[in-house]
Amino acid sequence: MRLQYFFGTIIKIFLIFSLSFFTFNLNTLNANALKMNKVDEVIFEELRLSVPKQFKDNWIKAEKEIWEPWLAQQEGFLGRQIFYNVDTEEALLIVSWKSRYLWKNIKTEEVNKIQSIFEENIKKSLEIENNPFELIYEGELFEQKWS
Repeated sequence: MRLQYFFGTIIKIFLIFSLSFFTFNLNTLNANALKMNKVDEVIFEELRLSVPKQFKDNWIKAEKEIWEPWLAQQEGFLGRQIFYNVDTEEALLIVSWKSRYLWKNIKTEEVNKIQSIFEENIKKSLEIENNPFELIYEGELFEQKWS
């Protein structure tokens, strides 16, 4: 009786271990197959900004005059879309890039220089001392393909 209980327990432990191993192993294989941050795929830069209603037109004008021409000269830039929520006074910018590598290959100093020009333009046109457009969120998105 004790021997039968002992072997039954060993078999149960073996089955649980085997089942666990195969379950976790298959999940690992699936996770590796679903990598979402491939550097050679189109990527979307997501920016959310606070844009007060009274300054929206000035903001759009400065975006078109300063950021748009600069972006158009960057290798890998595919285009961008700008959305505005009147209720929350927030803007959403989705910038399309040919690859994450090309996007991230742009020097931070260059981006900061254009941002400074943008801010100076805004402050001058609105006759204010501080940039009223606060960056709320910055992230990246990958298009999900259905198989």
